[in-house]
Amino acid sequence: MVDAVAVRAQNLTITQPGARTPVLSGVDLSIREGDLCLVVGRTGVGKSTLLGTINGLVPHTTGATMGGHLTVAGHDTRECRPRDLAHLVGHVGQNPAATFVADVVEDEIAYGMEQLGLAPSVMRKRVEETLDLMGIATLRRRRVTELSGGQQQRVAIAAVLAAGPRVLVLDEPTSALDPTAAQDVLAAITSLVHDVGLTVVLAEHRLERVMQAADSVLWLPGDGSVVAGSPAQVLGVADVTPPLVELSRHLGWAEVPLSVREARRRIAVEGPHLDLPQAPELTEAVTDMVDDPMARLRRVGVRYGDVQAVRSVDLDLAAGSSVALMGRNGSGKSSLLWALQGAVPSTGSVEVGGEDPRRASDARARELVSLVPQSPADLLYLPTVDAECQQADRESDATPGTTAALVRRLGGDLPGDRNPRDLSEGQRLTLVLAIQLAASPAVICLDEPTRGLDYAAKDELRQIVTELTAQGVCVVIATHDVEFAAVATRRTVVLAEGDVIADGPTRVICSSSPAQAPQLAKVFRPADVVGIADLGVPVGRADLGVPVGRADLGVVAGADRGVPVTDRAEAPHT
Repeated sequence: MVDAVAVRAQNLTITQPGARTPVLSGVDLSIREGDLCLVVGRTGVGKSTLLGTINGLVPHTTGATMGGHLTVAGHDTRECRPRDLAHLVGHVGQNPAATFVADVVEDEIAYGMEQLGLAPSVMRKRVEETLDLMGIATLRRRRVTELSGGQQQRVAIAAVLAAGPRVLVLDEPTSALDPTAAQDVLAAITSLVHDVGLTVVLAEHRLERVMQAADSVLWLPGDGSVVAGSPAQVLGVADVTPPLVELSRHLGWAEVPLSVREARRRIAVEGPHLDLPQAPELTEAVTDMVDDPMARLRRVGVRYGDVQAVRSVDLDLAAGSSVALMGRNGSGKSSLLWALQGAVPSTGSVEVGGEDPRRASDARARELVSLVPQSPADLLYLPTVDAECQQADRESDATPGTTAALVRRLGGDLPGDRNPRDLSEGQRLTLVLAIQLAASPAVICLDEPTRGLDYAAKDELRQIVTELTAQGVCVVIATHDVEFAAVATRRTVVLAEGDVIADGPTRVICSSSPAQAPQLAKVFRPADVVGIADLGVPVGRADLGVPVGRADLGVVAGADRGVPVTDRAEAPHT
């Protein structure tokens, strides 16, 4: 029996409007029906463009030029507009809130089915099933504008799933989700892949969350080509490095373990047998008080209608500290940041350097506290990247070129004449982050700053956080990215339903939680390890074997995971 192909590309070439070189060039690939296919690559290499071709968004709505063919279940997307493929392909983009058309959650879930003309009885049944599947039944009558970014993401996925597509395309589906919610969403999607044969094509930067569930991987190196194969082989040579890939390269393993369990078992058999100190355990919810705080919050509360987002929080923040705010979606992290900046009405007292940002002028407030929001595009309004950078330099009274240099430091090689609206979510985040950092505020708040960033860009961000704290700046980061928090911050505050439930050293807070612990902490538990640096000097690869190179993927064998060979855009080269 020959497996059916859900998606096939033949000599696919995509050139963006005004671009001189194509983002995808001569790509040949196939995705098997009922597979979960993971699309990986650095920020801006064309992952979103590739996903957009699957439901016809590219080229029909973007102005891009398309050569070759891409078919979905036999339908050529050059001939079929997105509305013609709506019954076959569901698509959730990087900014799901931009696609909402209804005010209430259950109405949003039903909307797509209404457009397909499904019977009311069928719609009602699917709404109930999807609410349960995505774990959002308690949100059914909430307004979508009142939801957190993570809750909105789950609603957007639910709205697409309810329509019953054969192919589901997801662009950064877990980027705004806490670890537990991300696991629940991926478990629901994987269940549909295994049980009903749903084909899922998923682009993600936080590979540690999804790579063990993938059947196949497409890697976009950035030269217009696509390299395809089994997850262990492709991730072994790709230029994206989730923690288990870093570990395998550090230890010289020839094949990447795809799960914590696999890595633990390999270490138990092969070593290394490292003499590492045991991790401290959290025996109670400690409070990390500050003797001479730069910022002081007392009994701060934030309410939206009937929802109490923040409940009487006391918090001291020291100059030169790096603090992670963590907690499940809707726990109050973003609201607490906005209250600190003074951008939302709040009760209680807020002082930064002895001043209340809520009562300061806009210019002075920006010198006290700057904030990068979850939706960075909200802060972009000029026609080009260069114009945004130059305006940021003027507003911050910074040396000309400061903001542009920060963009490059963050790994954002952004064309100066490009309109910010034409950038990917990750590229827009890079630009806004640079704009806010140019102001050199006393306190800078980053709300999910790693959303849309690849591993290299996150490492650059970590270095910038380290430099800022060395200069006395207090950096507060609301994040679900436990891997980033573990290496970029020294203190972690955990929120639940608007209350602070834990406050202490990041190594203690994160490592003591099964949900919040980084992958290497789980691999080496009970040892005190949160990152590769904790393992000491890398083991020489000469003694332990060399990882497979890109040239070795000439014949991509997926026998170990039952993955068929997928076509590649070109013969891999070293």
